[in-house]
Amino acid sequence: MWFMLLFIVALAALAYALEWVIDQPGSLTLDWAGYHIDTSIPVAVGAVLLTVAALILLWALVSAVIGLPGRLREGTIGRRREKGFRALSRGIIAVGAGDSAAARKAAQEAEKHLPAEPLAQYLKAQAAQLEGDRSKAEAAYHEMTLTPETKLLGLRGLHIEARRRDDVEAAHHFAQAAHDIAPLPWAGSAVLEHYTAQGEWEKARATIEESLKAKAIDLPTAQRLRAVIETALAMSKQVEHPHDALHLARIALKRRPNFTPAALVAARVLIGHGDRKQAMKLVESVWPKAPHPELGAAYIEAVPADSNAQILTYVEKLAQLAPNATESRQLVAQAALSARNFSKAREALAPLIADGAQPSAHTCLLMAEIEDAELGPSGPVREWLARGSRAPRDPVWIADGVISKSWAPISPKTGRLDAFEWAPPPDAPTGLTTDGRLNIPAAFVNPAPIAAVAPPAADAAN
Repeated sequence: MWFMLLFIVALAALAYALEWVIDQPGSLTLDWAGYHIDTSIPVAVGAVLLTVAALILLWALVSAVIGLPGRLREGTIGRRREKGFRALSRGIIAVGAGDSAAARKAAQEAEKHLPAEPLAQYLKAQAAQLEGDRSKAEAAYHEMTLTPETKLLGLRGLHIEARRRDDVEAAHHFAQAAHDIAPLPWAGSAVLEHYTAQGEWEKARATIEESLKAKAIDLPTAQRLRAVIETALAMSKQVEHPHDALHLARIALKRRPNFTPAALVAARVLIGHGDRKQAMKLVESVWPKAPHPELGAAYIEAVPADSNAQILTYVEKLAQLAPNATESRQLVAQAALSARNFSKAREALAPLIADGAQPSAHTCLLMAEIEDAELGPSGPVREWLARGSRAPRDPVWIADGVISKSWAPISPKTGRLDAFEWAPPPDAPTGLTTDGRLNIPAAFVNPAPIAAVAPPAADAAN
């Protein structure tokens, strides 16, 4: 609407100007190169306008002729780019669908039409990987590292290929190169995994700090990993530098409260230094939230007692901090068994073996030991052993399906940091073997005993 209004106003102004020029009296005389021209002003103005229009038209024609090759070239390039991007689209779809032949064909076409396009090199590498041509894939990724825009992508591809051929040093080299450019999560994780696998805990610690500063990991994750690394450092210094080990273990507990491995290292160092009360206080502070058999064993080792009956008294106090925990009841039962207080041992295990409960393998073994110690070899002993062979397994340190007797900072299978967790193992080969015999695991028949003071003669008599 506004455009039409302005157009009408401009047209009216032009008509008014032309009328004004026509109405003006006078003439124009031109003498030039032997020519004599007499004309009116309107005719002269019209001639000038026509001349200008002719010059503009001529310039447009000349420009069109001169620019024709360039436009033709641009059109050809545009068509090539269009074909190249169509090939890229087909290739990416083929890679996703697992069609290696179509992916290879599309990669060749994309590289032909888009030789400088980073995505064409990436498709080439993906197609080579899909076909299993590792050398061709590595060559494509190497080409990508020569361009700043695709260097990180190329380094990651080379890192993956190095890991596939189990070249640890090459994988670390590419991950470190990428980490130096930008501490991306995958690069930081790979560098951290390498340092932890080599036991270079200080470098692993520095890698976590760099990743945290770059916001590649969040603070809770950083605190969790810091605690694991500091616990690993404490374990390595436990013998030669116990003071440093204790300091590191306490730092780990501040970062990750109730972290059993750190608490266990600190308690053992304190016991080794003769500071038994501090060791007991440490275990008591962790027990309510994270009761654990190894912490219970450390607590018994720290107890200032001369008889198993006195140990039982201390253990009962510890168990009251987490009275409903299975670990508390098992610890009391073991201590009571060592003190030959069979009624208290049975009382501790009673809720675990009540009707409707599912006692674990260790609970069944404790009941078998109680029956054997009190009544001698009998039917109930065999019954509890048989029941225990089919019972749910007690929690163990497990990482990536690997069961370990003790905690470790990394998985022995994958090298992943903080992989071990205290949890029941997957279905274990308990019950009957293939030949029909009863299968009772060795760890079940001969568990690691809790340290206890040998009962004096007076206790034995009772």
